[in-house]
Amino acid sequence: MTDDMLHTVLRRKALGESVEQIQPALIIPTGKRKGQSPSVASIYRALAEHEKTQAYPEAVETAHADFAALQQRNRSPK
Repeated sequence: MTDDMLHTVLRRKALGESVEQIQPALIIPTGKRKGQSPSVASIYRALAEHEKTQAYPEAVETAHADFAALQQRNRSPK
């Protein structure tokens, strides 16, 4: 799910549509499933992940910082 797809789902859900109604209008832009709609389960997973980032923004920021530090450490010559 792209950010644009997630925003579409969030906007349309706010207008009262169900995930099942929204799903056929979403099209995967790249990858082996390009041109197909994501599964309903994928949409629900993206919504759940979005909820986590909204509920715990500081945890997400910390995870991003930790990941960046790990990448930097792995790039350093040994």
